[in-house]
Amino acid sequence: MKSTKLVVSTKKVEDYTGDLLAIVVALDEQGVTIGEDLFRPLLNSLLQYKEFSGKKDELLLLYPPFGSLVEKLQCRRLLLVGVGRLADITDIHFKNELLRTTGGIIATQCKSCKAKNVGIYIPAYGGLAEIAYGEFLSEGILLGDYQFLKYKTLQKEEETYQGLAKIELLATTHVKAIRRNAVKASNIARSVTIARDMANEPGNGWTPSHFAKYAMELSERQQLRCTILEKKDMVELGMGGIIAVNRGSEEPAKIAILEYTPELKGQTILLVGKGLTFDSGGISLKPAQGMMDMKYDMCGGAAVLSAMEAIGREKPGVRVVAIVPATDNMAGGGAFKPGDIITHYGGITSEIESTDAEGRLILADALAYGIEKFRPDCVIDIATLTGSVIFALGHHYCGLLSNNDQLADKLIAIGIACAEPLWRLPLGDMYAKQIKSQIADIKNTGGKPAGCITAAEYLHKFVGKTPWAHLDIAGTAWDFTEKTYIPKGPSGFGVKILIEFIRRSNNGKSAISA
Repeated sequence: MKSTKLVVSTKKVEDYTGDLLAIVVALDEQGVTIGEDLFRPLLNSLLQYKEFSGKKDELLLLYPPFGSLVEKLQCRRLLLVGVGRLADITDIHFKNELLRTTGGIIATQCKSCKAKNVGIYIPAYGGLAEIAYGEFLSEGILLGDYQFLKYKTLQKEEETYQGLAKIELLATTHVKAIRRNAVKASNIARSVTIARDMANEPGNGWTPSHFAKYAMELSERQQLRCTILEKKDMVELGMGGIIAVNRGSEEPAKIAILEYTPELKGQTILLVGKGLTFDSGGISLKPAQGMMDMKYDMCGGAAVLSAMEAIGREKPGVRVVAIVPATDNMAGGGAFKPGDIITHYGGITSEIESTDAEGRLILADALAYGIEKFRPDCVIDIATLTGSVIFALGHHYCGLLSNNDQLADKLIAIGIACAEPLWRLPLGDMYAKQIKSQIADIKNTGGKPAGCITAAEYLHKFVGKTPWAHLDIAGTAWDFTEKTYIPKGPSGFGVKILIEFIRRSNNGKSAISA
């Protein structure tokens, strides 16, 4: 994975000599550009000739010589990016998101002119402090700079842009705070990038063994405890769900478990991510159209492991356990069949109506096992679980279902802050009735009506009274709402939510309190 150096410097703007210097230009309440006195003559001149007015998403790239208006500059290029009248935006989260998208615009311009080093002037205007500019601009630039080039074969004469090597934040005040928040942005971006890389791998390039190998490498890198459950362990434990799904596969299933424990043991938070590395639907075969996207069915597992990267770096005061049940779902000769009866970890029996409703089967075992073994104060599972959530919410919101109002409210607030919005859907006996079986305790589908909810009700059977939230990211893990810092393909959705949830639980309060 490419690593971009992010530094905070007290260097003066006119002393920056890198490839590109980016200046964010806002408007005051009267619509007049505001900013550094050094650039005032240039901005007035551009406004006079109607070249640049500072409106939202407006940009202008200038090359030297910049002339007498800004003769002190030594950068190779100067980029002006307008953000409009920030004072008109009353919600601080909307302002932060505007900075992220502005960062994405800067990254795109860097890619266009193949700039490897970019300097960002950190202002203090428009109702935002330098700290916010530093954090959210950095996050947007780092995420907007993302590329996946692993499988590209280049001709010798081709020079492919490999992305930014260095981002330099030019700050004059609050340097320590800007540096602290820049580290947070860097940790977020690094984890999201890892999740995107995992998801971009083809089905033959990311298998259960790869999940296990990554977990072991991460544990060594960040001093986490790693346990890998092999198929024989799952058989001994009675994990009938993941064993059934894996029956048609040539590669055995794995369950990767990572544990972070602080010096002073506090609350325990359990994260469970669906690691379905390719989903053919099994015997209940999916249609060919769109099946290649089923390599993304492991995005929940990718989000959980990637979040543990940041957790290992930041070392919060809460214990965090991550579990990723990993397998593919194939239609081999031994594949499980509609009509089969399986027994989950803990003894609940399930009638299989569709082998394409497999995600809930592997998650159910992981949830039941994780809750019994680690006794968490709360649990969050994240999965590309149902296509029906897309019919309900499109590609703009993630479906949230929970047995605890406090936990749900906290996650919704975090989703807003992270620009990864959640929409809570109901649970209840009326939906649970749809998955009652005549010959087993439950069945693995409840029909087309409320398919997202009945899938969550299936998982609900395995969490008991533990505060639990389920994030269905089938609509947001890829094809998420188009943004400047989110590429086409996998978005890394959910990583930021999980990391921020841990950060906000690192204060001695209950993990589920807002």
